[in-house]
Amino acid sequence: MTLFTFGSVGLSFGDSAILKSVSFEMGAGEIVTIVGPNGSGKSTLLRLLIGSIAPSTGRITCQAGLRIGYVPQKLALDPTLPMTVDRLLSLRRRASRARVAQALQEAGVPGFERRQISALSGGQLQRVMLARALLGEPDLLVLDEATQGLDQPGVAAFYRQIEAVRQEHGCGILMVSHDLHVVMSASDRVICLNGHICCQGTPQHVVSAPEYRALFGEGTGGALALYSHHHDHRHDHKEGAQ
Repeated sequence: MTLFTFGSVGLSFGDSAILKSVSFEMGAGEIVTIVGPNGSGKSTLLRLLIGSIAPSTGRITCQAGLRIGYVPQKLALDPTLPMTVDRLLSLRRRASRARVAQALQEAGVPGFERRQISALSGGQLQRVMLARALLGEPDLLVLDEATQGLDQPGVAAFYRQIEAVRQEHGCGILMVSHDLHVVMSASDRVICLNGHICCQGTPQHVVSAPEYRALFGEGTGGALALYSHHHDHRHDHKEGAQ
C-alpha cells in the first residue's frame, strides 16, 4: 500500500530553485532515509509532505486519511519554564494516562510522566518527542534530524528504537539524517538528495553509486558495517540515478 507519492515536485523561492522534479513514493512499513549535503532541500521536502508549504510545481498525493507523526530537529522551549513530560504530551491532543504511559514505553522512556522537560538529556527528550508522535497512532512517522546532538551510541540506540516501533506498529518511517555511519544500514531504502534525487535504492546500492560518492566521499561505504539492520520482508523500488 502506497502512503504517499511525489510526482515531479518542485519548489522555488523567487529565482532560487530549492527542489527540482522530485518523484518518489513510499510504502507502508518501509523505512526510507533521505541523505544529502547541507542546503540540499531535505528538510524542505519534509515540510512539503506535512503540508506546511505548498509545491511550486508537481503534485503530492497522500493515502486517504493518512496520519503523520512528526519528530522535529529540536524542541524550542524556555528552559526556565516548568513543564512535565505528561503535560507536554497533552498540549496538542488529550490522551489518557494509560495511553501516555504506553507511548512512553514504546519510545523507550517508561515512567517519565512526571519528569521535568528541562531535566532530560538530549536522547531522553528525543524519545519523549517520539512518544508524542506515537500518540496519534500514525501511519507514517517523519523524523527531521531527530538525533542531532546525540553521540554515536545514542544515535544507534535511537534507531534501534525506531526499528522496534516499526515492528510494533507497522508504520512507515521517513527520516532525514546526517548520521551516515548508522542510518544508511538502518534503512530499507536511501534517497540521495541534492536539489533533485541523485540516486536511490538499497543502502548497498546507494553507497556504491558515483553520485553518492561524489557528495560524501569514497570512504563512506564501510559505514554499513557499524550497524546491522535485519528484516524479513522486501520492498521493490527502482534503483539508480535520476
